[in-house]
Amino acid sequence: MVACAVILDPANVPVGLKDSKLVSKARREVLAAEVLATADVGLGEASVAEIDRLNILQATYLAMRRAVAGLSSSPHFALIDGNRIPPDFPCPAQAIVKGDNLSASIAAASIVAKVARDRMMVALAQQYPGYGWETNAGYGVKLHQQALQSLGITPHHRRSFKPIHKILCEEI
Repeated sequence: MVACAVILDPANVPVGLKDSKLVSKARREVLAAEVLATADVGLGEASVAEIDRLNILQATYLAMRRAVAGLSSSPHFALIDGNRIPPDFPCPAQAIVKGDNLSASIAAASIVAKVARDRMMVALAQQYPGYGWETNAGYGVKLHQQALQSLGITPHHRRSFKPIHKILCEEI
């Protein structure tokens, strides 16, 4: 789980910020580099073990709090993509559904988080080839399901995720 917090410089907002899913991979890389060069950026992660221990929602909140903590300055207010504000959030905040289409700072955070996660997945694919992590669209992808059956489960698979849990139960 990767989350990102961005405080943009109003005088230097990269052109073309929008929902990371609507930007090509090449353009995301360029925009992420521009954001990192011109804005205050904090990245936060939650590990597989934390996701399994806490659940995906609570781990997302944890990654979000870590992202804000990673900023060089404390924000006075945060815009959060989604419909919930994490408990114990370090500053006042407003949740905005589809915020990455409505806010440049949320879009910037979306882009930087996606690029960071994609890079992690490429590194994971090099460490554990055959799962298709470098192009991962999720556990439901046929190649990934086949790899789980033929190669097994790695330490990077969430044990709490139902398909993984099912495989583990079949092995007993």
